[in-house]
Amino acid sequence: MNSPLVSHTEISPNRTSPRNHKIDTITIHSTAGHIDVHALGKIFAAPARMASSNYGIDDEGHIALYVDETDRSWCSSNADNDNRAVTIEVSSDYKAPYSVTDAAFSSLVYLVADICKRNGIQKLRWFHDKGLVGKEDSTGQLRQNMTIHKWFAKKDCPGQYLEERMFEIAAKVNALL
Repeated sequence: MNSPLVSHTEISPNRTSPRNHKIDTITIHSTAGHIDVHALGKIFAAPARMASSNYGIDDEGHIALYVDETDRSWCSSNADNDNRAVTIEVSSDYKAPYSVTDAAFSSLVYLVADICKRNGIQKLRWFHDKGLVGKEDSTGQLRQNMTIHKWFAKKDCPGQYLEERMFEIAAKVNALL
């Protein structure tokens, strides 16, 4: 089941079906450029691009689906992460700090909360620690269930703006949960 918050769907051929791990992680990306959900869908529709995400959010806060949650997107430069994570591209400025609009940020929080609720993620955890990726606590829950693209590739993604707000995103999502 995908998010009911979606207003545009354009399924990308750039995916692995099905994913090989249950969803237990969220990975937020920035597009490094202002792009609407329709244009981002066209980018992800190109097989030669070999990239996709599960969802995308544009500057107006519109949410699109590009890869069903049952499938793995090709987003984080890491198959293990993409198999366990729902990946979300957020329209941003072209250059550092890659700021996003208030509308995009608000939609991101609501989308992440929806994903968590539907996939049994009871609490969003962020410690800004790459060493915690995939590590469980004594109860079997992931110690950190948010990851960032730059941990898996030489990229700035998601950019300073979103990276510095990951604690805020987790707190706002947890308040909704």
